[in-house]
Amino acid sequence: MRGLLIASLAAGVALTPLPAPRSPSFDVVVLPAGLRGTMSAVWIENNRHWDELAGLNTLTQLLGSARPTQHEYLGCLAGEVANDTLWVRELVPAADLKQLQFAVAGSCDGVDRFVGTWHTHPYRAGPDGRALKERGLSALDLETFASARDLVTVVMWDVDSLDVAAKGPDGSVRHPAPLTLR
Repeated sequence: MRGLLIASLAAGVALTPLPAPRSPSFDVVVLPAGLRGTMSAVWIENNRHWDELAGLNTLTQLLGSARPTQHEYLGCLAGEVANDTLWVRELVPAADLKQLQFAVAGSCDGVDRFVGTWHTHPYRAGPDGRALKERGLSALDLETFASARDLVTVVMWDVDSLDVAAKGPDGSVRHPAPLTLR
């Protein structure tokens, strides 16, 4: 890159940065009820042993020094934007999935018609043994989303609880974004 810059300057050619990619414009995200049911089943499977941490404190859980009993999950969303709607048509497991108790990584690079990602937030056990829920997309989730190519990101923190963020046409993050289940 440095050589290209030097050669361009020597030739009198100015390099201008490429414009940021623009997101298609949409006002609402539509998620079919059947796909939401699949997401709920994945959440249940990855969160089924949350209460086995009742005797541990949050710091021990966050440091990962306790046995992990539940895991975050990352999935890819495939679909399309038509008129003012982003239609989620398919859930695809992320490739190279790395699941930890309170973090997850994977890739959606090979997904056809990719529109975004979804992930789960597992319960944590509070000092009293009750479930602590991370309700909604965290600040880190939103920061990661802002720098990604996703048009939409979804988090599920309970069987029936979803939070959605979407990219505006200028790349700005809209949170919360409207979601319709059909």
